[in-house]
Order: sequence, then C-alpha cells, then structure tokens
Amino acid sequence: MRNRMFAAALLALGIGAATAFASSHSEAPGTSKDRLADDTDLYAWVTSDASNAVTIVGNWVPLIEPNSGPNFASFDDEVMYYINIDNVGDAQDNIRYEFTFKTTRANPNTFLYNTGVVTSFDDPDLNVRQTWSLNRIDHTGEHTLATDRPVAPNYVGPKSMPDYNRLAQSTIATLNDGTKIFVGPRDDPFFVDLGAVFDLLTIRKVPGDKGKGVDGVGGFDVMSIVLQIPKRLLTSDGKEPTATTGVIGIYDSAERFATRTINADGSIGLGGPEVQVSRLGNPLVNEVVIPLKDKDKFNHNKPTGDGAFLGYVTDPELPKLFNLIYGLPIPTTPRNDLVAVFLTGITGLNKPANPNQVPCEMLRLNMTIPPADHPKRLGVLEGDIAGFPNGRRLTDDVVDIEERAAAGGYVLTPDFNHDPANDLGDGVDANDVPLLPYFPYVAPPHSPFLHSHHPEQNGNAPRSDHDRDHDHGRPGFSRAGGPKLGLGGRNPGRSSSVLQFTLDRQAHVTLMVYDVQGRAVRTLVDQDAAEGTFRAQWDGRSDDGGDAGKGVFFARLTADGALVASRKVVIE
Repeated sequence: MRNRMFAAALLALGIGAATAFASSHSEAPGTSKDRLADDTDLYAWVTSDASNAVTIVGNWVPLIEPNSGPNFASFDDEVMYYINIDNVGDAQDNIRYEFTFKTTRANPNTFLYNTGVVTSFDDPDLNVRQTWSLNRIDHTGEHTLATDRPVAPNYVGPKSMPDYNRLAQSTIATLNDGTKIFVGPRDDPFFVDLGAVFDLLTIRKVPGDKGKGVDGVGGFDVMSIVLQIPKRLLTSDGKEPTATTGVIGIYDSAERFATRTINADGSIGLGGPEVQVSRLGNPLVNEVVIPLKDKDKFNHNKPTGDGAFLGYVTDPELPKLFNLIYGLPIPTTPRNDLVAVFLTGITGLNKPANPNQVPCEMLRLNMTIPPADHPKRLGVLEGDIAGFPNGRRLTDDVVDIEERAAAGGYVLTPDFNHDPANDLGDGVDANDVPLLPYFPYVAPPHSPFLHSHHPEQNGNAPRSDHDRDHDHGRPGFSRAGGPKLGLGGRNPGRSSSVLQFTLDRQAHVTLMVYDVQGRAVRTLVDQDAAEGTFRAQWDGRSDDGGDAGKGVFFARLTADGALVASRKVVIE
C-alpha cells in the first residue's frame, strides 16, 4: 500500500515517465555500420535471490540471427566494452568495469566453429574460443579483476552442443570480491513491435492494450555481459547503501581506438586514444528522442555534456506525432516530468542526494528499495517502485510505459488522465521465451536448427489494474491463479500457432506438441523458467525439421514434471 500511494504521489506531480518508447537497436547512422560496438539495452535491478547485490545486464550486437554460422556473432577484439557507474551524482564515471576480448582458433585450416560434439569450454572439438578480461577503474586506480575467462560459446545446434544450457552456465565466473559474471550470447530479452512502431507509429489493435502486436525481436539473440555486484562495491563510501549513498546512475558504452590501419598483408594496426562510439542509459533515448542530425553526436558524447540535448526532452517529438496520427492532445511544454527521469532522477525515488548534482542521461537505481514480491510490468506507473524507471528489470514493459507517459496518460490531470492516452501500447507485453529464475536470468540463445521469428501476442501477458478493467472477456484470458496455457496468433493453425503460457512460480517447464497417437512431435520449451508470461511459436515443423503435416495436435505444458495445461492445435 505504501508503494502504491508513493507512486500515485509521484504521478500527481507529473513524474513517472521515461523519454522514449523502444530500445536502441541500430539507433544511429554510425552504430548501424558498427554493429559489434552497438549497445542495444541496459538493465539494472535488485533480484529477490541476491538482494545484497545489483544485477546489471549490458547487451550489444543487435538482432543476431541464430543460424549465422560459420562465422557466428561475437564481441569485437578491437573494442573496449564498459559498464559505467556514477555513485556521486556528478555525471562522472566514478567506477568503470572495462571488458576486453581475445579470440583464438585451434585449427585455422577448417571452416567449422566446432569439429565435433562440444561438452565443455576446454573441449578440443570447440575450434573457436573467445575469452574476456576485466579491469575496474575507480578513484583508487585501475585494478585487474580477471583475465582470459571464457565467453560462453555460440549455440551451434543440438547435435553439436546437446546440453548447451549446462555448457553456458559452466562459464560463469565468481570473483574474489563476490562479483558474479556471465558473458556470452543470450536471447534478446527486449520485446517490441518494431515493424509497426517505425511504420508511422502504427498500433495494430488501437489503442494498444489488447494484444495482437508482433514481437520484432522475437527469435533473435544479443551478446550479453551480466554482472551481479555486491552493493557495497558500488557506493561512494564502500559501505552498504543508505538514503544518502543508495542511488547510482548507470550507462554502458563501447570505445574504439581513434586510428585503425589496414596493412598491405591484411593485418590491422590500432593506435591513438580511445573514442566512445556508442552509449546507452535509459531505453532508446537516442533512437526516438534525439533527431537524426545529432544521433552520432550523442553516442560520442559523455554524460557531462548532456545539457546540449535538453531541448529534445522538454519539447519532444513523440507527443506531436501521437497528435498528428491519432488526434491525442499534446501535454503542455516544457516537459519537466521527462526531465526528471532523463537528466536528474525523481525526487524521493531515484534522485541522488548530492545538492550539487550535475544533470545527465543515465539509468538510475535506488539500491535501498527491495525487490517486489510480484513485479508489475508497468513498474512505477502501477505502484511498483522497484521497477522502471527506477532501474529496469527484464520484464518491465518500457514500450507501453513510455508511450503512455509521452502522451500524458497516467498523469493525474483532467486533460490527460483518460482513454486512450493511458491505454497506449504496442500490443507486445512479454518476452518470447522464458527467463531463467537464476543468474544470469537472461534466457539462453535460440537454437539455430529450429527457431521462429516474430510471434504475435494474443494479449495474455500480466496486465495492469487499469488493463484488467478493459479486458471485456478477452478470449483465453483468465484471472485465476496457477499455470495456464493459451492459444493465439495470426490465423492459428494455418501457418503457425502461438502458444502463450503463464507461470505463477519458478519451475522447470516443458512445452511439447504431440500427435493424436501421443507421439512427441516438437519440443518448444525445455528449461528452468522464472515466474511470468511467455510465448512459444510452433511453425508446424517436427524436431527433425520436417513438416509435421496437417491434422489435430495437442500442446502440453508441464511444470516440474506435472501436467498443468493442454490445448488442441489444428493444422489445416
């Protein structure tokens, strides 16, 4: 109750919005040409299973196609990747975690990534290996924390890596100071209807809270760096966080050497100072808030110079487009509510205690706020102050939050707190695959042998209190607790079927398709899964890649070995 009242008070002040409505996938002309250095997303939150630490996920290399062999995606050996922390409120990089990479090839005389079945990182059949090294840079100097630790290999396929999840988990490192680190390919946890959003802000089912969105990043992977850092290592005084020291600002970035020379023999020479080529704090400030002429400038800019972009926040373009396309009224400018999130943090929630704070664009997290027992996908807008824009969890629906906030929805004023502004969204409300219930939390990468892109969502994601008032008996929607399985998707049973399932607790789940004789046809999900709602798309193929044919099939969901739901699927 206290959290809900607190959030309501913030909203009454016009605070509780973010500044964009998507994620930074190829957000600027420069990074669209430099994909291995392109920051896609940043997440930071306190998990319920490690409440004494902050979990940070930095993702790079957007929209990786899983079946991209033989030269699978990787981190770039020529790039320095950073997680940057401001723990004072001075817009400086008070702490920097610097990752560098080295790639080796055991047998350069083959085109194969692996030459046999791989069961461990040290397996001689793993031909291509990448390792990471880590330095921490703070007021005491630069310290080497780890060298030549394994990057989880790319998932080549079920025959090459029959137990990929175990293989990837074995590369997790725990440092002497208690920090846990995972580096490697993961499912892209962001969810958004990319195809519609950038087609003149199209909403497939207006106003956007009824599902039917198509997840444009579904079935794609990213390269992830996941850190779980004890809170005391992030505060300015090296102690457990307090009301004075508990707020940190975070952004990730990538830097290259200023000079790159291609020699006559094809070798590469590097020299000069490091130059920042990409950065990301709050989700998609650069992609939507910053106009084309300044996108590369923003990526090269350090947070200390963010005042140059203030006008794009106080008078943003997005609400004007909503007015032009959908006739929504435009909130009054200057948009000081957006400034609070974009440059300063929200007073009483995640604004630094420093009276001489230097405003800058960072994702801000109050480390003293405990994790929510049941996270709400709309975060602070639903009274869940452990969620976005106080940090960002993997399940936070930043697209819906930011579209509604930009249009003035959920701001408690007579002019804007009404439909359709507070119903806006893209119709995609959850990730396409289950998240892990333990570190590194981001789901494993997709199988290159069998995977599907762009599943449509049928609206069964966890809803806000406001959304529930407008469900009107949506087909397949249930307010009852417990695991459940729904069937949705565009023309289900004709070309593909989207099976959506909700878990009320973490469990090992399997989602399998059987024919009428009870024979297993396709395994869609078989992994440990966190609480939440997720989707799996069946394209009518069997596990061997063949056509399963027409007829009646049954999808069965089990949790910890017990059957919890079954649905009939008809392929016509």
